[in-house]
Amino acid sequence: MEEGLGQNSVPGSGLVDRTRIVEVKPLRSLAPVLPKSLQLSTSGRYPSGFPPFVLFEGPQESQPSPTHMPTPIRSYRKPQDGAEETPAGVNGDTSSPMEDVNGKSVDDSPKRPLQPMKNCKSSQKRRTKTQDSGSSSLVGGISIAQRDDGDREVVNLVLMTFDSLRRRLCQLEESKELNTILGAKRPDLRASNVMTSKAFRTNMRRRVGAVPGVETGDIFFLRMEMCHVGLHGQSMSGIDYMNVKDELQEEPVALSIVSSGVYDNDAEDEDVLIYTGQGENFNKKDKHVVDQKLHRGNLALDRSSYRKNEVRVIRGLRDAGNKNAKVYVYDGLYKIQDSWIEKGKSGGGVFKYKFVRLPGQSSAFAIWKSVQKWKTGSSSRTGLILADLSTGVESIPVSLVNDVDNEKGPSFFTYSNSLRDSKPFSLVQSSYGCNCNKTCVPGDLSCSCIQRNEGDFPYIANGVLVSRKPLVHECGPMCKCFPNCKNRVSQAGLKHQMEVFKTENRGWGLRSFDPIRAGTFICEYAGEVIDRAKVYKKGGINDDYVFDTSRIYNPFKWNYEPSLLEEISSNVSTEDYTIPSPLTISSKNFGNVARYMNHSCSPNVFWQPVLYAENNQYFLHIVFFALGHIPPMTELTYDYGCSGHGDGSSAPQGIKKCLCGSSKCRGSFG
Repeated sequence: MEEGLGQNSVPGSGLVDRTRIVEVKPLRSLAPVLPKSLQLSTSGRYPSGFPPFVLFEGPQESQPSPTHMPTPIRSYRKPQDGAEETPAGVNGDTSSPMEDVNGKSVDDSPKRPLQPMKNCKSSQKRRTKTQDSGSSSLVGGISIAQRDDGDREVVNLVLMTFDSLRRRLCQLEESKELNTILGAKRPDLRASNVMTSKAFRTNMRRRVGAVPGVETGDIFFLRMEMCHVGLHGQSMSGIDYMNVKDELQEEPVALSIVSSGVYDNDAEDEDVLIYTGQGENFNKKDKHVVDQKLHRGNLALDRSSYRKNEVRVIRGLRDAGNKNAKVYVYDGLYKIQDSWIEKGKSGGGVFKYKFVRLPGQSSAFAIWKSVQKWKTGSSSRTGLILADLSTGVESIPVSLVNDVDNEKGPSFFTYSNSLRDSKPFSLVQSSYGCNCNKTCVPGDLSCSCIQRNEGDFPYIANGVLVSRKPLVHECGPMCKCFPNCKNRVSQAGLKHQMEVFKTENRGWGLRSFDPIRAGTFICEYAGEVIDRAKVYKKGGINDDYVFDTSRIYNPFKWNYEPSLLEEISSNVSTEDYTIPSPLTISSKNFGNVARYMNHSCSPNVFWQPVLYAENNQYFLHIVFFALGHIPPMTELTYDYGCSGHGDGSSAPQGIKKCLCGSSKCRGSFG
């Protein structure tokens, strides 16, 4: 449980709760001078010959220290050989071996490529003479240079590839195929090992400060994702560090920290974080209270406090969609302003570090805190026009907000989350629904709906789409499985709290209060199915709220690459859509939140044709899914495509200027 910032920050000049602060003594001599409560016999207890809080200071002149100040941490020496190993840390972390400048572990024992990884520290890769000479040779689509220093495009490619592998391995595990083929669990570890064995990573050159291609506010659902893009090199430990050399000595400095959000780390101030050092306060052998030790990550934080180097801060926050999981948000660069020792809840001494955000950065954490207040009603939403634009049609309210100008809302329409006047079409299948009992089971090839999906269950357990397909066949009202069958993802309505908001220059837009994972269902495009010829008239398009499946859409790859899973024979289908017949939908008069999604040449949402049977007939639906991980309050956009049929119905007057602002903007759409 988080505590208020004032309880753990450096005390002021007023009254102090001395039960919370270790009694202090001046630290002005080379001999360790410890608080009475921490003075323990060193004989035979500490292999290093020093108690856990060994504090060294250069000047030898002793001066009184104000009684209200906590003990500053100032150690200029590394722990001696033989120091105790630190168990799982206060932040739920496991300490890692000391690393050299290149991030190479001192204990560099070989790792089996398909074993669960303990950390993601980069290792030296063997390079050919051609590669060493600066060749742009590609491995998995990433050049040698891009593996050391990536950019935004490369970071997105690595994250998308990792998640596509993880989804596929989850699919295989749930269908009982993974265990027989690879003999292991944890698809995320499997995906990570595959990526590592193929050198499909970026930003492997460890560094202090910002990471190329990673932006403040980026979110991650797994620590492995942060490892593969070079943001945080430890899959378990909360402190990532490396050794640096100067003219006089070599010492560790902190590169990044992960604040788990469930321990003694303060998280109330948007620009300040009080971080607790790593190391338990409880000895498992004889069950007595112990103190944290100034080595490994704690020593690196101490040295960074002295050096004032930038440290990347990642905050772990509860996932609204899964209370047992976390979402990690990169909150930018901080510096350690102060450090001290205080008693932990168990009675042992713990290190505390005060991190302060560097100015000029956007605060991702501030957005998360504001959203939580809006959702609980503890804070009013600036510019709120309507609390629920859907008027109860959606199970989750859709707010309408304008904090840009005085416009009171979009043009009138009737909110509907389904298609009207949809035209059925026939398929070759002999039956319209499956005969599954209760729910369809992955791997059950007797299920007719699974058969239509080429033998694969299209979604994994959390409702995430595994792969783009020409058509996704869902169970429908004619199937005997229960309505909560996991193969009915697009029919359950919104799963995230949405907000329609006024943009600066593109009218109204759509965004979510919640973080959205790649492959997650966003919404269906609801509206009236209309005749395409009526939409495209001489002079251009007379309807701004049209979705047309016959447009030309920029190709992109989202599915996993089969060559990366050499152990698995895959029947991955093409990602090109196969629409049984063109479908044109207008949401001008009837529609849902999809009508507010703007165009972007670099979208974060894509559409997928979904088919299911109703009233003895098949109907096609256009469904949107997240292209990548989408942070809260990020505008949701998709590619509108371009007309290019040359049949007279696609007049060039329908082309509109694009204002998406993407670095890959095509300049127009429509």
